[in-house]
Amino acid sequence: MAMIKKLADKLSSFTQSVASLLKVMLLSRHSTVKPSARCGEEIVVLGNGPSLLDTIANHSSFLAARRSLAVNFAAITDEFFTLKPDYYVLADPLFFKDEATARIERLWEVLRQEVDWQMTLYVPATECGPRLQSLSTNPHLRVEKYNLTPIEGGKGFCRYAFSHGWGMPRPRNVLIPSIMLAIAGGYKKIYVAGADHSWMSTISVDDDNRVVSIQPHYYKDDEGEQKRVNKEYMNYPLHQIVYSFYVAFRSYHIIKDYADGLGVEIYNITPGSFIDAFPRLTPDD
Repeated sequence: MAMIKKLADKLSSFTQSVASLLKVMLLSRHSTVKPSARCGEEIVVLGNGPSLLDTIANHSSFLAARRSLAVNFAAITDEFFTLKPDYYVLADPLFFKDEATARIERLWEVLRQEVDWQMTLYVPATECGPRLQSLSTNPHLRVEKYNLTPIEGGKGFCRYAFSHGWGMPRPRNVLIPSIMLAIAGGYKKIYVAGADHSWMSTISVDDDNRVVSIQPHYYKDDEGEQKRVNKEYMNYPLHQIVYSFYVAFRSYHIIKDYADGLGVEIYNITPGSFIDAFPRLTPDD
């Protein structure tokens, strides 16, 4: 019985590797991400969970002593101009659609006109268009492209694909590519802040069998964004949403295994975080 299971696992791994290779051939483009970490430099990946405000307020010296990477709508907050992150990651196709909300337009305006320090913007390699082209007017901004292609299969194949920038563990949310990009940037010690990921404690089902999910951020979502998220979740049954949580938390364990093989240390400094893949520290440690 054990032999049959072992053979089945090998067959599944091989099948996943072949499927991932086909995805790479169809979806991946040339990655322009380059190592940029100097010897001994550390980086803090800043998620958008509500705990980030506490980290910023109480551990400003910890953040100031390290490089930082911000995500999503961070650029339209006051904290963005205080932190002046070295890197910025966009992953959601929503940011690149022709029809954009006022918040998204404001985000691109900030990137185009108000970033006056050296910053690298990471965007999916498949994205292009006038918004990205308009960033060429900002001499402080460097744009690098990465692949969001989901990679699964044998461990050796996955590590090879990750290291060559073909793709990454299934990118359920922006934090997954952010950590992978920090690794690709050459950082050997990575801290993850604002990664509450407490979705499971806020999800519910109403009397009409519609899934309701509250996903708080450290910045205030406007009414339009809240309606968009609610509408999106109502389109899916609960089991699919819970499965998407599984995908995200599993990806962190794959990242941990990949990082260990490279001698990269990743620490979760988010109080109350649901991520169980990385060892915990506090900035005081």
